[in-house]
Amino acid sequence: MGVKSGSSNLVPIILSVLALLLAAVGVILGAVSLLRQNGDTNEQNRGPVTCDSYPCDAVSCDLTKPPCNGLIFEENFDTFDLDTWQHEMTAGGGGNWEFQYYTNNRSNSYVRGGSLYIKPTLTEDMYGPGFLKSGVLSLWGASPANLCTGNAWWGCERAGTDSNYINPIQSARIRTVNSFAFKYGKVEVSARMPVGDWLWPAIWLLPRRNSYGEWPASGEIDIVESRGNLQYTDTSGTSVGVEQIASTMHWGPFFPNNKYELTHATKNLEDGENFGKGFHKYAVEWTPQQIKFFVDDEEILKVDPGSKGFYDFGNFAEDIPNTENPWATSPNKMAPFDQDCYIVLNVAVGGTGGYWHDSLTNQPYPKPWLDTSHTGPKDFWLARDKWYPTWRGEGAAMQVDYIRVWADGSY
Repeated sequence: MGVKSGSSNLVPIILSVLALLLAAVGVILGAVSLLRQNGDTNEQNRGPVTCDSYPCDAVSCDLTKPPCNGLIFEENFDTFDLDTWQHEMTAGGGGNWEFQYYTNNRSNSYVRGGSLYIKPTLTEDMYGPGFLKSGVLSLWGASPANLCTGNAWWGCERAGTDSNYINPIQSARIRTVNSFAFKYGKVEVSARMPVGDWLWPAIWLLPRRNSYGEWPASGEIDIVESRGNLQYTDTSGTSVGVEQIASTMHWGPFFPNNKYELTHATKNLEDGENFGKGFHKYAVEWTPQQIKFFVDDEEILKVDPGSKGFYDFGNFAEDIPNTENPWATSPNKMAPFDQDCYIVLNVAVGGTGGYWHDSLTNQPYPKPWLDTSHTGPKDFWLARDKWYPTWRGEGAAMQVDYIRVWADGSY
């Protein structure tokens, strides 16, 4: 009897405990559901996990593979990818009144054996004898693939006369303006410079948008430039031909106020060697604090404008008083070098802008034109029996083995 009475007294207690347990389970399930909903909402807000751009998701992506390892651009030239590389179509001469025009032709730009070749040829090879002084070079184009890309300096159409010759050289200039640009990081290029008189190869970076105004206010970074001449010296006797390369940054409030001479360096090889005999490695390390230039892993130039930036570094307030600082609104001391830049590759020829200065000496014949001449292309062309024999096949082409770009902080 006593046992039965105790059991009946326990029943309400057990039922109460069960009710409390059920209520607790309900609370827990509700909390789990709410967490799941919040997680789904956060996932929606975050968007789909992607491994296609740096930095990548550390949980979902393989951080040892590009671009998650920081290698944001790699071109090995196994093929000529025209989705990556856009050809410029212009005879404008880059503001230097150069003697080439740029076009899209596999005689001038092509890939073979895992290397890109940019090789200048003669305009008469395409249009025939007499064209330079009597023809019309029209680059206007008719479809997106062949439209003229630069009308400045009569770049889309030129007519030849007895004194004003059409650009006597056909070459190529390609760029990644529509496919790739970057800000800060490391770019590395393996390339072989062309050999031949008056050849002007360049591998460089230009801003995708002129955020601070027209050139040079928005900057230019020349990774490497060279001159193809084998016997070309300055007034001190130093070789400035293919034995030498240069790296330069161009910047200033407006043309011609360009203080590039403060951010310029050259590298010469030993006598008997030159940059056209084999491939060399050219690199730039670009950070929010400085830019460094390297040749075969040797640092040749370091640029840090100081905390007050390039306007103060260039002493523009004293040199051109009452001129506005185009970079004053930027919080970055590296302005104008704080904007996305794209890659440019080209081989120019000659020009009257000063790169082939009249004070420099060429052997075994003198420069065929003067920088002050109004007939530079004609003077150059009429001396072709002197310079053209120095263009020996693909030795006159700039060859590029690879280009790699790493994001800042990843290398």
